[in-house]
Amino acid sequence: MQFDQLQPGDSARVRGFNEVPEAYRNRLMSLGLTPGTAFTVQYRAPLGDPIAIVVRGFRLSLRSHEAAGMQVEKL
Repeated sequence: MQFDQLQPGDSARVRGFNEVPEAYRNRLMSLGLTPGTAFTVQYRAPLGDPIAIVVRGFRLSLRSHEAAGMQVEKL
C-alpha cells in the first residue's frame, strides 16, 4: 500500500522505501520513519496536502510527493 492511500484515523507501519533518493530516504529515517515503525494518520489538509501523522509520540507533517515512495502496511 502507498502512503497517500491512507485516510485520517488509519494506523500503518513503514515497510520500506521505493525509488526514493538516498538523501531523502535518510531524512525520513532520521525523522523516525524507519522500517517497522507504526504511525497514525491524524489529519489531511482540505486539498490533500500536507498529511499530519503521529509517530513515536510527536506530530510530523509530510507532503504527499515527499512520502510517495514510502511503502506502508495498514494495521
